[in-house]
Amino acid sequence: MGPKKVVVLSGYETVKDALINYGSQFGERSRVPIFERLFDGKGIVFAHGENWKTMRRFSLTTLRNFGMGKQIIEDTIIEECQHLIQNFESYQGKSFEIKKVLNASVANVIVSMLLGKRFDYQDPQFLRLLTLIGENVKLIGSPRIVENDTSDVYFNEENLLALVSNLFAAGTETTASTLRWGIILMMRYPEVQEKVHDEIIKVVGSAQPRIEHRTQMPYTDAVVHEIQRFANILPTSLPHETTTDVIFKNFYIPKGTEVITLLMSVLQDQTQWETPDTFNPAHFLSPEGKFIKKEAFMPFSVGRRMCAGEPLAKMELFLFFVSLMQKFTFQPPPGISHLDLDLTPDTGLTNEPKPHKICALLRASFC
Repeated sequence: MGPKKVVVLSGYETVKDALINYGSQFGERSRVPIFERLFDGKGIVFAHGENWKTMRRFSLTTLRNFGMGKQIIEDTIIEECQHLIQNFESYQGKSFEIKKVLNASVANVIVSMLLGKRFDYQDPQFLRLLTLIGENVKLIGSPRIVENDTSDVYFNEENLLALVSNLFAAGTETTASTLRWGIILMMRYPEVQEKVHDEIIKVVGSAQPRIEHRTQMPYTDAVVHEIQRFANILPTSLPHETTTDVIFKNFYIPKGTEVITLLMSVLQDQTQWETPDTFNPAHFLSPEGKFIKKEAFMPFSVGRRMCAGEPLAKMELFLFFVSLMQKFTFQPPPGISHLDLDLTPDTGLTNEPKPHKICALLRASFC
């Protein structure tokens, strides 16, 4: 790429081998000029060396302390689901575009953890921040925290600002885009949408869906996983860099080489998925209809540099998706056939769905 040589790792076996068995050798973040200009190696996503290790450890501990993976954050997500449902209801079945409100709703979850508050969906400052995040992703392709007995080499204002910025952006764009894909795919495949709704009503009824219901809902769980696989939000992942000289698959790769782990090639690996190019929830179901895990399912990557917010994202995806599918039937606007919906991604750093207007029709039992 340009003047420098880049190694691309493709396919499930190769990517898994590199990130798991050679994790430390492939564990650095590549020094991409635009990321260096923006973050100067600070924060977590684009940090390096000891700074990355310290900030990641701090981030995981702090997010857990603030409720990640616990009921307190589940309650926050559920509250946000209710605000989102009210917004959808306000259109009374008329068509509307969902990108801004979904971004705002998902962002409020991470904002509540980072800043201790939520924003109204029409708050101009909030909308400006979300717009800037979206533009950056496209172009690129709280109380004060006090630390004891820790050097301010890492715990300083610049690092904290970069860290909050990383978590805010990472906790918004990918999850919101995945949910948008989910709604569009449900419109495109109405038979799947109905099966999801039927399972929700069977297991949850009209009660509030909670994360504990997931194990009782294998089909819905399979659909959520297949949405992530098919959406392929971060097809090239984020670039890695070798920390040492390494011989991998009989190739000599020098220290400091940029390495791209092609997650797209894993999520669409023909040796791992029966119909890799087709939306097919059966990828995650046994013949008896039970949910099955697939090792090749790695939308959050794997190894040392895997997404730190995976537990939060998985909880958000399930609760938002199930809460919406419980209340609404999603259809294209009048005059547009579900067969005509364009599933071609709008590609930047992430694979977003193209803008679509939707109709959210309140289910009869909730009218």
